Amino acid sequence: MKYLLTAAVVAAAIAAPSMAMSQNAPMAKANFIGADGKETGTAELTATKSGVLIALDVNGLPAGQWVAFHVHQTGTCDHTTGHESAGGHFNPTGAEHGYLAENGPHAGDMPNQYVPADGTLKAHVFNTAVTLEGGDTAIKGKALMIHADPDDYSGQPSGNAGKRLACAVIE
Repeated sequence: MKYLLTAAVVAAAIAAPSMAMSQNAPMAKANFIGADGKETGTAELTATKSGVLIALDVNGLPAGQWVAFHVHQTGTCDHTTGHESAGGHFNPTGAEHGYLAENGPHAGDMPNQYVPADGTLKAHVFNTAVTLEGGDTAIKGKALMIHADPDDYSGQPSGNAGKRLACAVIE
């Protein structure tokens, strides 16, 4: 019993600062729309002093494979155009695309994500190149995009990431 109580106190002490930060930090939400126009999941975005933390929960994705995940420049997710309405990757500095590019990455680049066998992506991604609000690197009003293929981290302009599967406007 003594150990259970100690573990509970330690867990509460660890959780308390993160809960306080999430309650006070600017936040945004985004609802993913699939290629068929139906909602497929959500993202919660939390501003920090050094970037934006993005918590994803998106279903209906290709099971058992890696997919690309980016910030796109336009906050429009029209599934009838294959989500082309979201424009290209968010790139306020004009950098090359990709972590492996000589003059990259740009602000919209984020690591590939693995979708497990159930087709539901649950992940926390931290992007240090953006802010949630204010300034040239603000992403509120932009779009999050999940592509069908993994990003090659060097191909221009979009990493050969393939079809746009799910899009979400950051609100």
